[in-house]
Amino acid sequence: MANSEAKPGEIFGRWVGGICGKALIVVLLCLASAVGALAYSVLNIGINTSITDMLSAELPFRQNDIAVREAFPNLDDSLLLIVEADQPAKAARAAEALSDALTADPALFPNVFYPETDPFFRQNGLLYLEIPALEDLSLRLAEAQPLLVTLYEDPSLRGLAGILKQALDPENIAGNEQAVQALAPALAAMAEAVETLPRDEEATTSWRALLQGDSSLGADSNRHLITVQPTLDYGSLAPAARALATIQAMEADLGIADDPTVSLKVTGKPLLLQDELASVEQGIGWVGLLSFVLVTLLLSIGLRSWPLVAATMVTLVVGLIWTAFAATVVVGELNLISVAFAVLFIGLSVDFGIHFSLRYQEAAGGDSDKTNALKKAANDIGGALALTAVTAAIGFLSFLPTSYRGLSELGLISAMGMGIALFSNLTLLPALLAILPPVQARPASRLRIGATIEGLVIRHRRAVLMGAGILALASLATLPFARFDDDPMNLRDPESPSVAALLAVLDDPRIQPYAAEVLTDDRAAGEALAAKLRELPQVASTIALSDYLPGDQEDKLAIIEETGFFLSPLLFPAPAEPAPDPAERAAALDSLRDSLTPELPGDLGLAAQALRQALSNARQAGHSPREIEGTLLGDLPEQLDSLAESLLAEEVSLETLPASLTSRSEAADGRNLIQVNPAQDLRTPEARQAFVEAIRTIAPDASGAPVIITAAGQAVVLAFGQAMAIAVIAITLLLLVILRSVRDSLLVLAPLCLAALMTVAATVLLNLPFNFANVIVLPLLFGLGVAGGIHMVLRARRGSDHGMMQSSTPRAVLFSAMTTIGSFCALALSSHRGTASMGELLTIAIALSLLSCLIVLPALLLRSAPEDS
Repeated sequence: MANSEAKPGEIFGRWVGGICGKALIVVLLCLASAVGALAYSVLNIGINTSITDMLSAELPFRQNDIAVREAFPNLDDSLLLIVEADQPAKAARAAEALSDALTADPALFPNVFYPETDPFFRQNGLLYLEIPALEDLSLRLAEAQPLLVTLYEDPSLRGLAGILKQALDPENIAGNEQAVQALAPALAAMAEAVETLPRDEEATTSWRALLQGDSSLGADSNRHLITVQPTLDYGSLAPAARALATIQAMEADLGIADDPTVSLKVTGKPLLLQDELASVEQGIGWVGLLSFVLVTLLLSIGLRSWPLVAATMVTLVVGLIWTAFAATVVVGELNLISVAFAVLFIGLSVDFGIHFSLRYQEAAGGDSDKTNALKKAANDIGGALALTAVTAAIGFLSFLPTSYRGLSELGLISAMGMGIALFSNLTLLPALLAILPPVQARPASRLRIGATIEGLVIRHRRAVLMGAGILALASLATLPFARFDDDPMNLRDPESPSVAALLAVLDDPRIQPYAAEVLTDDRAAGEALAAKLRELPQVASTIALSDYLPGDQEDKLAIIEETGFFLSPLLFPAPAEPAPDPAERAAALDSLRDSLTPELPGDLGLAAQALRQALSNARQAGHSPREIEGTLLGDLPEQLDSLAESLLAEEVSLETLPASLTSRSEAADGRNLIQVNPAQDLRTPEARQAFVEAIRTIAPDASGAPVIITAAGQAVVLAFGQAMAIAVIAITLLLLVILRSVRDSLLVLAPLCLAALMTVAATVLLNLPFNFANVIVLPLLFGLGVAGGIHMVLRARRGSDHGMMQSSTPRAVLFSAMTTIGSFCALALSSHRGTASMGELLTIAIALSLLSCLIVLPALLLRSAPEDS
């Protein structure tokens, strides 16, 4: 048995002996190849930021989504521009100016959708109001008719003062409740605008809000939304960078950026992915540096020898570069998960160096010849390192047969990294140690780290095993409460501009980020399917092509015609009055102020007093009558022009719908797209699941965000189960073959199973659910955690239990785990939530695995030790 076990070690010993004979040449070749590999990787590696692309394109839900994107390319990769201001008029002006600027650059922005400037909506927008809202608008306009007609003919302070003086005449006000109700809001709005003028020279009265109230397509809102499809540069790591820079330049040119009361936020799929990539790149960059620093510090503490630390770190850097080169050649690009391979490699590859270095340090105590000590270390540790490399690779490769491409690529890259780590630590590391100064010997008798653990475990073996059993049972009880968070939004950095912008408007009813989509063969099929979907209680509404047609058009056109009759001067305007001169403006301002008497009744009197005081304050602040005129009239001229245009509405048919609408529901080949809006907030997984299941009963090939999120989550959970089974079965079989002992194999696996159960329990207790990124942790735990058990069991075979615990092995296991934990702790500090959650859960899992390996496994190994006293 001993001879058969020595043969693999002798192979590694002979290899290291040959390396030591040509150490300088080996070092130079390794360093030269690393330089070339680094240059190639930097020039050729790519990054794919798509969450969806991390799952196989052959999955049914991916096929459905691809079909929708191909049929409606104008709906894909759009940006959402959110214009907000403290006043509706400001928001409208800024949004219109920005929309015009975007439309003027069709090469960069070929598709701009802003209905409020579309000629079709300007003319027919009133038809899209409900009849009660349209009647309310008509009544409001009828009450304001004298004011509107006068100001349309004389849009000046002179015209305003004249009509208000007449309207506020006590004889006209007395007993006229309708006049009071109509005038009070207008005076209050003007007072608010003028009161703001000393602080904000751009302050104006929003006649848009006064005239239309809540009735017109959200036109009174302080928030306006523009959807734009930019031309993206897919050759860049930031495809939307040029479009975003142009939008920001427009923002500056239009004066939006200089106005603190107006804001522009940009979000949308291209920018979300771009910001996510920036978050990952930034996080991985400094996290990798922090990981490197922590590992160096821990190595210095654990090895206590600068030649060992220097050689191990050089080996680590070279191995990392080789792994990046292998990833570039084999995979070609990194995704948002596989980009973490660097931190994983730092944390794992250094384990090989620690075990080899400590075994070499131990061997140096009995042999003054460096080559003999290095060969002896390779003989002793080479087989265990090879076995741990294989088991770690199995853990990484367990996702390879699944449909989860994101983790399978990380697994493939990291598995290659394990092979590279084994090669570099048995090639470059001994070569470096051969040419560096000799290390200070640290014989086994001085390595006392296991003595304390050994004593405690011997004295309390039964308590340790009983405690382990209780922890296992308690952890099993938490399994039903473990959950998987399938919403990719929860993986993004909430502080990134695009994510913050989207989160700020999720409650806006005009935005439906969780709407489902169904592609149908033609218009008739789409209408029939939409009718069925609307009957589901989980569905609030559907949008098919016919839903763009306004309902009750005959009745609405009659109301609009009647409104146009009493507002006919707007349709057939008389020649405009010449603008007043400064003296006329000053006289008009005095006349207006005099008409605002405190004797006016109720709310009208309060509003009049407020406006009178605001006008006095503005004059005292040095504002001229002309400036006050601009504030009082605000957007009235534009609103009157828009109102006049909307009074010319005509019956709308499918044939007269603009292409900006039809292209959103009907493809060039005749296929129709149905949008399905949920009745509940789908940010909760339960509501999202219920919505998707309900829709799929009628439309199995549905797509859209909620379907993709739910189906992707199900695919990942299935991949997790498959990977877990593969990892456990493969590692168990490998242990049985290599160790040739069921007992020893179970001894290695038992602490791992306990650590895995406690890791799941930790996700429940710490509210750290599994997600698209950290789901790799449990399969990886078996691949990585098995290393400590293998080293402990194999070392126990070589001598007594007491000898094993006081050898270099427990020390190596401890510091290997500590460096791995240090590396993963750095990963947990990433600003990208997915990357951070992977680091957090890996840290927890490896820490629990270490405790199980150093406490529970010795208790199992020391089965013949005295019972508790």
